[in-house]
Amino acid sequence: MDHDDLLGAYRRLRLLREFEERTRVEFQTGQIAGFTHLYAGMEAIAVGVCEHLTDEDRIISTHRGHGHCLAKGCDPAAMMLELWGSTDGLCRGKGGTMHIADFSRGMLGANAVVGAGAPIAVGAALASLMTGGTWVAVSFVGDGGTNIGSVYEAMNLAVVLQLPKIFVIEDNGWGEMTPIANATGNRDLAARAAAMGMPAVAVDGVDFFAVHAAAGEAIARARRGGGPSTLVASAPRFYGHHEGDPQLYRSREEIADLRRREDCLPRFIERVTTEGSLTAAELAAVDADIARIMDDAVAKAKAGPRPVPGDVFDHVYARYR
Repeated sequence: MDHDDLLGAYRRLRLLREFEERTRVEFQTGQIAGFTHLYAGMEAIAVGVCEHLTDEDRIISTHRGHGHCLAKGCDPAAMMLELWGSTDGLCRGKGGTMHIADFSRGMLGANAVVGAGAPIAVGAALASLMTGGTWVAVSFVGDGGTNIGSVYEAMNLAVVLQLPKIFVIEDNGWGEMTPIANATGNRDLAARAAAMGMPAVAVDGVDFFAVHAAAGEAIARARRGGGPSTLVASAPRFYGHHEGDPQLYRSREEIADLRRREDCLPRFIERVTTEGSLTAAELAAVDADIARIMDDAVAKAKAGPRPVPGDVFDHVYARYR
């Protein structure tokens, strides 16, 4: 990665983190309705993968989808408007935090049904194969979602048809409030995927460079017609399953220790400044710009137009001709 690539990657990492931190603050005011599931701590996975993708490539996300949307290039102001339920939001306020989509960016949507994204992304990969397209499809799923049958059905079909499909498993150690060891017989998630007949690797999801390298290899293979791959990336979840989760299943000391030892942003900063690839001044300038962007996004969201009752009938059915 050259200087501009590294600066762009840092910008996206910082944007993901600040979007989630600001969402958390605003959620606590009661102005954002429903549940929200924060991606903070896992940013290096989404950015490391999506740095290799174009707008033509398709991704599908989970209930914890803000990071994937932003890494794929979705507009943060339009996303914040969506969280506020504004008609100027990416989905006109009808998607909310767990169902954001932006087809212009190849973001097929976040999905609150655990494991549901894998077969949808297989459909997108099949469309690429059948129409002579050049895009790849990527699905993100949490470690808890790997016990859903549809995920393995999707993996099997992707292998049988040799589809340009990447399965990204984000292992934060928790399926909602249940530790993975209590719910999964074989903790080696890469081995489980490899048993389906595809290349599968496990990487440190806190290390942006490790994710970037592994994702690049898998995506390049898919583009060459080499079929599907699985990438298992382990990274901590800094907050609860959802905002308001009291996290009685882990101690405050454990969470604080995770932030000290396993934060992708300090790791990235230490590497690029030690190597001399980026300067502290350049990084500080990015931080200031992202803070301004987030202030602007929240201001737009608070002032954005709200739906009227009649809007409930709009954009309900698709028209194909």
